[in-house]
Amino acid sequence: MTMVATPPPLPVRNGATAWERTHGALSPMLTRLADERATGVLVREHGTLLLHEGRVIHAESPLAPGLDVLLTARGTLDEAVWRQAAERAADPPGAVRLLLDAGRLTTGALELCHLGALYDAGYFALAPSSAPGRFRYEAVARPGPLRPVPVTALERETLRRRRLLHRIWPDPAVDQAPLIRADPVAAPPPTPRGRAVLDRADGVRTAPEIARELGRHGFHTLVDVRRLAAAGLLSPGRSTAAAPPPAPEVTDPDIALLKRLRDALEAL
Repeated sequence: MTMVATPPPLPVRNGATAWERTHGALSPMLTRLADERATGVLVREHGTLLLHEGRVIHAESPLAPGLDVLLTARGTLDEAVWRQAAERAADPPGAVRLLLDAGRLTTGALELCHLGALYDAGYFALAPSSAPGRFRYEAVARPGPLRPVPVTALERETLRRRRLLHRIWPDPAVDQAPLIRADPVAAPPPTPRGRAVLDRADGVRTAPEIARELGRHGFHTLVDVRRLAAAGLLSPGRSTAAAPPPAPEVTDPDIALLKRLRDALEAL
């Protein structure tokens, strides 16, 4: 009787194990603060996270439009109303509570905007940095009706966004460089969202500046930018880094001195 060998089981990807390997890799300090349920402000190179009892209640980054921009860009809130609340409060969560108490915002609309802004700025705040983060233990405004975000959720979403951008277009040069429009031989027409970004690519504006001007999330704008780059419609312009100092000007006495040195060498 012939025995039929049983094939070995196929490997199965263990998502939990993969997450355990990356948990804490973005910011070991942030993971430790979450474990100890710390309250205060974590300042990193590309952004700031406000923690309340180990959870993130607010995030800011110069690379992402703030909650004020997102609320006022499409008329959800008047700019003057936000400015008055911000002047009276110690921080953005405090301004939010004032607006809710005054009936200027509904809880549902604010929560959607708040979570979008938090994950957006958190993505940039957790970007690789060349300097260590600093944490200040201090009292921060309680989140009130807004839902705080666990650190693990923010880390998981940040990693997902990194993978998404890499799949669209793996070169991150377009993320912060001045953007210029390319002239491909053949390319699919951009979407209306992409067209709005493309119209503002003038060799001066960067993706964060375009996001702020359009009142859109910074990460979502990066998705549009990388799709346009993948289609050949957009490319990074010259870097805004400081140019090297110019070479010293050569004057007539310098030229005469060089000639005398040359004559002396020829006479040897």
